[in-house]
Amino acid sequence: MTPAARLQHVIDILAALGATEQPADRLLKDWFRTRRYAGSKDRAAIAERVFGIQRHRASLAWRLQDDSPRALAIASLLAEGADPAALFTADGYGPPALTDAERAAIAATPPAAPAHVVGEYPQFLGPELAGAFGGDLAAEMAALQTRAPVDLRVNTLRRERGEVLAALIAQGFAATPTPHAPHGIRIASGEGSAALGRGPMFESGAYEFQDEAAQIAAILCRARQGSRILDYAAGAGGKSLALAAEMRNQGEIVACDIRQPALQELAARARRAGATNIKTHLLNAEAPPAGTFDTVLLDAPCSGSGTWRRQPELRWRTTPQRLAELVPLQDRLLAQAAAQVKPGGRLVYATCSVLPRENAARIAAFLDRNPAFRPLRADAAWRESVAGEPPPGMGEVFRASPYTTGTDGFFAAVLQRE
Repeated sequence: MTPAARLQHVIDILAALGATEQPADRLLKDWFRTRRYAGSKDRAAIAERVFGIQRHRASLAWRLQDDSPRALAIASLLAEGADPAALFTADGYGPPALTDAERAAIAATPPAAPAHVVGEYPQFLGPELAGAFGGDLAAEMAALQTRAPVDLRVNTLRRERGEVLAALIAQGFAATPTPHAPHGIRIASGEGSAALGRGPMFESGAYEFQDEAAQIAAILCRARQGSRILDYAAGAGGKSLALAAEMRNQGEIVACDIRQPALQELAARARRAGATNIKTHLLNAEAPPAGTFDTVLLDAPCSGSGTWRRQPELRWRTTPQRLAELVPLQDRLLAQAAAQVKPGGRLVYATCSVLPRENAARIAAFLDRNPAFRPLRADAAWRESVAGEPPPGMGEVFRASPYTTGTDGFFAAVLQRE
């Protein structure tokens, strides 16, 4: 495939992303499945440009004062110091030649970019992000534009961290222990990382993909052998699997979700991991789980703003309307989860968001309505399970970000029922 043909694919994929809610990585996978003529180097080059454009969409659109897929592709070439006219020639399968208007935009000098363009976030989120990060806003936003590493959680039901770490290094991966999560391994993102999701070690259940911040949040759940734990919005169950390993399969984990396919995926992952104490429960189709629980974990649906490094398209899909829908959903799920906590039990509320309205504001509103609950310090909860100092960002609650902790953006608060 010629460079020009690759560029046309980029333009077409950007247009497709604008017409769907499908994650970019999944759309790309489906796109190439029906285009077998694209070789591995073609796929890598196209994906790299698509993700690069999503990470820097605001500044690229500002450069040409145009956010159309074609304009973004042109601006991405300019950002590299390349001449767009060399690829926009209408030859073969490449894009049509530059128009006079495009040539004029290329030659023009755009005005100075405002903060939301430099920071690559929707303008309406400016006050919210400033409230979250204060004077570190620019540094935090710059960190959210970088590529995320690959974090793994070693499954101690199968292997120990040192054993898996040595095996990955022997395979040529630049693997290191995560700084804070006791069972985590970090690998720089790059070529070859896709191989981590296949092969004998992965298939044997030696590790799972899980960002270090999520591993830390699972530790705050105080999983003990013999405990009864409810994972109330479990999804595909990454935290349920971590809790099962902490419990050494002793006790019970009930993993709930409204999506049957996610629970089926969890069941398959649990078999691979050797996690035998997880039961799945389909919400909205069955009665609520029976009884109460020592710990209820609610990893609530959210904007996903903390995952912008991994899913950069999410920042441009975040709208005031979407946030207005999420807040009452989060409040409703908190109320439902709280009803499942036994007296003296623990409620852990978590999101992969950095937005205060989804995090601290939800906890404050919940506590106003529920005097039977009181906050527990996250750093104290950490010390219950892990020897050593808590991670950065952990005090009364846990607030993680790429700049502060080197992880995805994350929030977790621990509450106790009296």
